[in-house]
Amino acid sequence: MWYLCVFYHRLLDYRRPEVEALAELFGAFRENGNDSPSCSLEWKLPESHHPDSPFHLVNLPSEDIARSIANRSILVKGIYELWGEGSSYEDLEVAIKSYPDERKLPYLTPESTFKITVDSFGKVINFNEQNERIKGLAYIPFKGRVNLRNPDHKFWLMETDDYGSQNGLPPVVEKRIFFGREVGAADRKLLPTYQLKSRSYLGPTAMDAEMAFLMANQALAMPGKLVYDPFVGTGSILVAAAHFGAMTMGADIDIRVVRDGRGPDCNIWSNFKQYRLPMPISLLRADNNLPPWRPGLKEVFDAIICDPPYGVRAGGRKSGGRKLLKGAVDPYTVPDDKRTDHIPSTAPYSLVECVHDLLDLAARMLVMGGRLVFFYPVLREDGSTDTVFPEHPCFRLVAACEQILSLRYSRILLTMVKTAPYSEEIAVSARQKHLDFKENHVKWLEDGNLHSAVFSPIDREGDTAGDYKSNKDSKPKYRGKYV
Repeated sequence: MWYLCVFYHRLLDYRRPEVEALAELFGAFRENGNDSPSCSLEWKLPESHHPDSPFHLVNLPSEDIARSIANRSILVKGIYELWGEGSSYEDLEVAIKSYPDERKLPYLTPESTFKITVDSFGKVINFNEQNERIKGLAYIPFKGRVNLRNPDHKFWLMETDDYGSQNGLPPVVEKRIFFGREVGAADRKLLPTYQLKSRSYLGPTAMDAEMAFLMANQALAMPGKLVYDPFVGTGSILVAAAHFGAMTMGADIDIRVVRDGRGPDCNIWSNFKQYRLPMPISLLRADNNLPPWRPGLKEVFDAIICDPPYGVRAGGRKSGGRKLLKGAVDPYTVPDDKRTDHIPSTAPYSLVECVHDLLDLAARMLVMGGRLVFFYPVLREDGSTDTVFPEHPCFRLVAACEQILSLRYSRILLTMVKTAPYSEEIAVSARQKHLDFKENHVKWLEDGNLHSAVFSPIDREGDTAGDYKSNKDSKPKYRGKYV
């Protein structure tokens, strides 16, 4: 059945992929009799609407699944059973009256309570205008009582203005009005609850709460699943996964982060205590370049979610130290009396090597159908929008959602699904893909010096920052913000 899906006007690239992921989580494709991992939902745009519009029509197999998606989503404002739409209130009345009575009458009974909310996009409707619009719906045979606090059924009257492209919003050619019954709505209250400024233990690379929940949704976090973050930091991503009931486990190369924090009451564990969430199964001091897993151990995790260090706010590190890796000094053994307080030496860890190790780890340790969700940086030095993503024979890319952070730099949330078992032949093929990727990509990937590339002035001959800004083929900019 077709439902009206209304999004918050944020993170436009992330909206449909989140709904697709949640549809898989709640069994939408199984109900359709198709378990293929390539299944996707059917979408349509309302008449005269731009793809960036918050209004979309989506085909879902049942109302229960639609409600589950809406209630769990971060970016869905609501999902509605659409009773009618039109370019005027006369057209809307005709559409509602022609909607089947067997679909309407169960929600209009005398013993039920209801509430009608008037909403808009691209315009402001004052209180008196809202009342007039509600009175204009008198042709709908409501027989129940009005209950504004806790109604049995919620109805929404939503309209867009015919502002064209002059309002700093996605252009709408003509006015459109929708009326429908609310099936489910997102609970955005959890974002203020988990906001970083109230977090007990916070670091410079802590993931924003909204983005952490989106990553957990892309990874299909739920009770009974084990989620791993190999760059755990202060645990922001695992907090989101634990909120959805998943078991969590993390690792970081900095032993001071996972063991000490800022004291016994200010560490990763205290973040979980703050929200009364289940504690992680384990937090390891481990190097993504030298994973600690015993040989033969594989297919342990249901999802790996992480934000790899790519050198903007923090650079990647791996074990060894510069002198050790160059062979200037011999490997050493830490004396027993110094092991407690010893901090191992580290060396720079380039992004291209980090991503290869991450994909190899995920190929080994994810169960079949498990998901790898991670951020990947994009530096558009020449204004190009073409992006080459890392590949692995074990994985299929299911979503790539871009978040533009500046004129020159953006990050893309990649979601990959494991579709093939790991083997030595796969490992050889993956290594070749890695070498090809390393050879054909830009230099900052290997140098790991993305910070200076992002924040230094553009010094290309004959080009200025103004020229770059005017020539860049960027995402649409609505009301002064990239979304």
